[in-house]
Amino acid sequence: MGELIAGLSEDDAVALLKRIDELSAKENFIPDVGPGMMQDTDDIAPMRVLERVLSTLPNIEASAIIADDSGIHWKTIHRTAELVKFVAEHSVRAQGTFNFAATAMLKPLGPFYPGSYHTGAGKQFAIGFEGAGLVSEVFARDKGDADAATTDLAAALTKHARVADGIGNRIAAQTGWEFAGVDPTPAPLGDVSIATAIENFTGAKFGSSGTLTAARIITAAVKSVPVKQIGYSGLMVPVMEDKVMAQRWAEGTFNVDSLLAYSAVCGTGLDTIPLPGDISVEQMERMYADVASLAVKWNKPLSARLQPVPGKKAGDMTEFQDPFLFNTVIHAAP
Repeated sequence: MGELIAGLSEDDAVALLKRIDELSAKENFIPDVGPGMMQDTDDIAPMRVLERVLSTLPNIEASAIIADDSGIHWKTIHRTAELVKFVAEHSVRAQGTFNFAATAMLKPLGPFYPGSYHTGAGKQFAIGFEGAGLVSEVFARDKGDADAATTDLAAALTKHARVADGIGNRIAAQTGWEFAGVDPTPAPLGDVSIATAIENFTGAKFGSSGTLTAARIITAAVKSVPVKQIGYSGLMVPVMEDKVMAQRWAEGTFNVDSLLAYSAVCGTGLDTIPLPGDISVEQMERMYADVASLAVKWNKPLSARLQPVPGKKAGDMTEFQDPFLFNTVIHAAP
């Protein structure tokens, strides 16, 4: 992000990103401009630009890095919380927050947005999975049998990962681009639910006892896939991007603390979390800090997409109008 707008005034930087946003709509692609801050010593000017861009443009995605191998970025955490608060209050239906993530210990070239970024010269690519349905099939067959589920899921993921790996290497050979690898994380999308998959294994609602075990099984299977891996390579549980998970959130079968517990055994973090509109910057800072602390402690990539909704309080329903978000109940901030 900083390199993209280097030397431009704030207004000119916003104008440039507006042109990119318009081009993406015309050509049907999603633009991710990368981190507004990568280190605590970075200029905060790109974060000011992102506040305006995420509040007004529908397609631009971006992130901020709140922890890496050097440790936790406390100043970036504070600036990130400020940005999210601003975007929630200035974007239509507060939806601009959906296009922004804070990432911790996530390396470059992971394929999943909004946390994706690169630091090289370009012409690099990676492949990500949306394989929650595959997990659902295996867990329905191996319900309650951890050893069988781990083995069978690893085999199923390996079959598809080898296909993706072969395609990636062929594209690299034909184009001269660098193939960075595969992220076999079985990401959910809409009706293809990772919550349903986990419920197939436990025989109980997502968040019940056994959910943590299922999360560990998925992550163990993903990590065992014998191809070059990149990105999260674990498990994602985005609350409002998964239809069944959004329903379970509304029912109160799990909460922020549950998600942090699952993050100890998988690549989760706090993804698409609806929050009351009056949540303070300081409260969000503490949530981001928990994610960063866990990521640094276990040297694993985690992310956070917090989505406050101005005018909404605990017990209210969200009213997002995005095809990738399922509305659910807002709970009190932890």
